[in-house]
Amino acid sequence: MAVQYFTATSLDGFIADPNHSLEWLLQFGTEDPSYPEFIRDVGVIAMGSSTYEWLWRHHLAPDAPAPMPWFYAQPCWVFSSRTLPVVEGADVRFVRGDVRPVFDAMQETLRERHAAGQTAPNIWIVGGGDLAGQVHDAGLLDEMIVTITSVTLGQGAPLFPRRVATPALALKAVRQVGPEFVQLTYQVPKS
Repeated sequence: MAVQYFTATSLDGFIADPNHSLEWLLQFGTEDPSYPEFIRDVGVIAMGSSTYEWLWRHHLAPDAPAPMPWFYAQPCWVFSSRTLPVVEGADVRFVRGDVRPVFDAMQETLRERHAAGQTAPNIWIVGGGDLAGQVHDAGLLDEMIVTITSVTLGQGAPLFPRRVATPALALKAVRQVGPEFVQLTYQVPKS
Protein backbone atom coordinates (compact mmCIF):
# COMPACT_ATOMS: atom_id res chain seq x y z
CA MET A 1 0.00 0.00 0.00
CA ALA A 2 1.18 3.52 -0.79
CA VAL A 3 -0.29 6.90 0.06
CA GLN A 4 0.22 8.96 -3.10
CA TYR A 5 -0.27 12.64 -3.86
CA PHE A 6 -0.92 12.57 -7.63
CA THR A 7 -1.57 16.00 -9.09
CA ALA A 8 -0.83 18.46 -11.86
CA THR A 9 0.89 21.77 -11.28
CA SER A 10 1.88 24.82 -13.25
CA LEU A 11 5.56 25.26 -13.96
CA ASP A 12 5.71 27.80 -11.11
CA GLY A 13 4.12 25.44 -8.57
CA PHE A 14 0.37 26.14 -8.39
CA ILE A 15 -2.39 23.52 -8.60
CA ALA A 16 -5.17 26.06 -9.09
CA ASP A 17 -5.30 29.72 -10.04
CA PRO A 18 -6.26 32.45 -7.52
CA ASN A 19 -9.97 31.77 -8.25
CA HIS A 20 -9.51 28.01 -7.57
CA SER A 21 -10.00 27.38 -11.28
CA LEU A 22 -8.43 24.55 -13.28
CA GLU A 23 -9.20 26.05 -16.69
CA TRP A 24 -5.46 26.57 -17.26
CA LEU A 25 -5.05 22.78 -17.02
CA LEU A 26 -8.22 21.74 -18.85
CA GLN A 27 -7.05 23.51 -22.01
CA PHE A 28 -4.88 20.40 -22.56
CA GLY A 29 -7.83 17.98 -22.34
CA THR A 30 -9.49 16.33 -19.42
CA GLU A 31 -7.32 13.27 -18.91
CA ASP A 32 -3.63 12.85 -18.22
CA PRO A 33 -2.44 9.90 -20.40
CA SER A 34 -0.82 8.36 -17.31
CA TYR A 35 -4.08 8.49 -15.32
CA PRO A 36 -5.58 5.09 -16.35
CA GLU A 37 -2.41 3.31 -15.23
CA PHE A 38 -2.38 5.25 -11.95
CA ILE A 39 -6.08 4.88 -11.04
CA ARG A 40 -5.98 1.11 -11.57
CA ASP A 41 -4.05 0.80 -8.27
CA VAL A 42 -6.17 3.26 -6.24
CA GLY A 43 -8.42 1.63 -3.65
CA VAL A 44 -9.61 4.71 -1.75
CA ILE A 45 -9.46 8.47 -2.25
CA ALA A 46 -8.84 11.46 0.05
CA MET A 47 -9.97 14.86 -1.21
CA GLY A 48 -9.87 18.39 0.15
CA SER A 49 -13.00 20.52 0.28
CA SER A 50 -11.84 23.06 -2.35
CA THR A 51 -11.30 20.26 -4.87
CA TYR A 52 -14.70 18.74 -4.07
CA GLU A 53 -16.43 22.12 -4.30
CA TRP A 54 -14.83 22.81 -7.68
CA LEU A 55 -16.00 19.43 -8.97
CA TRP A 56 -19.48 20.13 -7.59
CA ARG A 57 -19.79 23.59 -9.18
CA HIS A 58 -18.42 22.57 -12.57
CA HIS A 59 -19.59 18.99 -13.04
CA LEU A 60 -21.85 17.57 -10.32
CA ALA A 61 -24.42 20.19 -9.35
CA PRO A 62 -27.80 19.98 -11.09
CA ASP A 63 -27.05 23.29 -12.87
CA ALA A 64 -23.34 22.59 -13.55
CA PRO A 65 -22.00 24.03 -16.83
CA ALA A 66 -20.40 20.69 -17.83
CA PRO A 67 -22.49 18.05 -16.03
CA MET A 68 -20.96 14.64 -15.41
CA PRO A 69 -21.68 11.76 -13.07
CA TRP A 70 -19.45 11.12 -10.04
CA PHE A 71 -15.99 10.22 -11.33
CA TYR A 72 -14.83 7.51 -8.94
CA ALA A 73 -15.81 3.94 -8.18
CA GLN A 74 -13.63 4.00 -5.05
CA PRO A 75 -14.81 5.26 -1.66
CA CYS A 76 -13.86 8.93 -1.22
CA TRP A 77 -13.26 10.80 2.03
CA VAL A 78 -13.71 14.57 1.71
CA PHE A 79 -11.97 16.62 4.40
CA SER A 80 -13.94 19.76 5.22
CA SER A 81 -14.97 21.93 8.15
CA ARG A 82 -18.05 23.02 6.18
CA THR A 83 -21.28 21.28 5.22
CA LEU A 84 -21.07 20.41 1.53
CA PRO A 85 -23.66 19.12 -0.95
CA VAL A 86 -23.95 15.37 -1.36
CA VAL A 87 -23.57 13.49 -4.65
CA GLU A 88 -26.46 11.03 -4.71
CA GLY A 89 -25.36 7.41 -5.14
CA ALA A 90 -21.65 8.13 -4.61
CA ASP A 91 -19.60 6.65 -1.78
CA VAL A 92 -18.47 10.02 -0.41
CA ARG A 93 -17.73 10.37 3.31
CA PHE A 94 -17.35 13.84 4.79
CA VAL A 95 -14.81 14.09 7.61
CA ARG A 96 -13.01 16.76 9.60
CA GLY A 97 -10.12 17.04 11.99
CA ASP A 98 -6.89 15.08 12.28
CA VAL A 99 -6.03 12.98 9.22
CA ARG A 100 -4.58 10.08 11.28
CA PRO A 101 -7.83 8.43 12.45
CA VAL A 102 -9.39 8.95 9.03
CA PHE A 103 -6.43 7.22 7.40
CA ASP A 104 -6.85 4.34 9.85
CA ALA A 105 -10.44 4.02 8.58
CA MET A 106 -9.24 4.21 4.98
CA GLN A 107 -6.72 1.44 5.58
CA GLU A 108 -9.45 -0.68 7.17
CA THR A 109 -11.61 -0.11 4.08
CA LEU A 110 -8.67 -1.18 1.88
CA ARG A 111 -8.36 -4.40 3.90
CA GLU A 112 -12.10 -5.05 3.54
CA ARG A 113 -11.99 -4.38 -0.19
CA HIS A 114 -8.94 -6.66 -0.53
CA ALA A 115 -10.78 -9.46 1.31
CA ALA A 116 -13.67 -8.97 -1.14
CA GLY A 117 -11.31 -9.43 -4.10
CA GLN A 118 -10.70 -5.76 -4.93
CA THR A 119 -6.94 -5.58 -4.87
CA ALA A 120 -6.14 -1.92 -5.63
CA PRO A 121 -3.84 -1.15 -2.68
CA ASN A 122 -3.21 2.62 -2.75
CA ILE A 123 -4.67 5.76 -1.20
CA TRP A 124 -4.80 8.76 -3.55
CA ILE A 125 -4.59 12.29 -2.21
CA VAL A 126 -6.52 14.01 -5.01
CA GLY A 127 -6.09 17.52 -3.68
CA GLY A 128 -5.30 19.87 -2.53
CA GLY A 129 -1.85 20.83 -1.45
CA ASP A 130 -2.87 21.64 2.11
CA LEU A 131 -4.45 18.18 2.61
CA ALA A 132 -1.33 16.55 1.15
CA GLY A 133 0.71 18.65 3.56
CA GLN A 134 -1.36 17.48 6.53
CA VAL A 135 -0.88 13.87 5.44
CA HIS A 136 2.87 14.52 5.15
CA ASP A 137 2.95 16.15 8.60
CA ALA A 138 1.32 13.02 10.04
CA GLY A 139 4.08 10.86 8.50
CA LEU A 140 1.63 9.09 6.18
CA LEU A 141 2.65 10.32 2.71
CA ASP A 142 4.74 7.86 0.68
CA GLU A 143 4.94 9.36 -2.83
CA MET A 144 4.38 12.57 -4.73
CA ILE A 145 3.59 12.13 -8.42
CA VAL A 146 3.61 15.59 -9.95
CA THR A 147 2.75 16.34 -13.57
CA ILE A 148 4.22 19.72 -14.47
CA THR A 149 2.46 21.68 -17.20
CA SER A 150 3.93 24.14 -19.65
CA VAL A 151 2.15 27.18 -18.18
CA THR A 152 2.84 29.60 -15.33
CA LEU A 153 0.14 31.16 -13.16
CA GLY A 154 2.05 33.67 -11.03
CA GLN A 155 -0.10 32.94 -7.99
CA GLY A 156 -2.78 30.57 -6.76
CA ALA A 157 -3.09 27.45 -4.61
CA PRO A 158 0.42 26.09 -3.96
CA LEU A 159 1.41 22.57 -4.94
CA PHE A 160 2.68 21.65 -1.47
CA PRO A 161 2.65 24.37 1.18
CA ARG A 162 5.25 22.66 3.37
CA ARG A 163 8.99 22.86 3.74
CA VAL A 164 10.69 19.54 2.92
CA ALA A 165 14.44 20.15 2.87
CA THR A 166 16.26 17.65 5.04
CA PRO A 167 15.98 14.90 4.15
CA ALA A 168 14.99 15.87 0.63
CA LEU A 169 12.45 14.04 -1.51
CA ALA A 170 14.04 11.15 -3.44
CA LEU A 171 13.47 11.29 -7.21
CA LYS A 172 12.29 7.86 -8.44
CA ALA A 173 11.19 8.55 -12.02
CA VAL A 174 10.97 11.21 -14.72
CA ARG A 175 8.90 10.87 -17.87
CA GLN A 176 7.52 13.04 -20.60
CA VAL A 177 3.73 12.84 -20.90
CA GLY A 178 2.68 14.23 -24.25
CA PRO A 179 4.10 17.46 -25.69
CA GLU A 180 3.15 19.72 -22.74
CA PHE A 181 3.93 17.72 -19.59
CA VAL A 182 6.71 16.14 -17.58
CA GLN A 183 5.90 13.81 -14.70
CA LEU A 184 8.14 13.51 -11.65
CA THR A 185 7.73 10.76 -9.06
CA TYR A 186 9.29 11.34 -5.66
CA GLN A 187 9.54 9.07 -2.65
CA VAL A 188 8.82 10.97 0.55
CA PRO A 189 11.44 10.30 3.23
CA LYS A 190 10.24 9.12 6.61
CA SER A 191 11.78 10.91 9.57
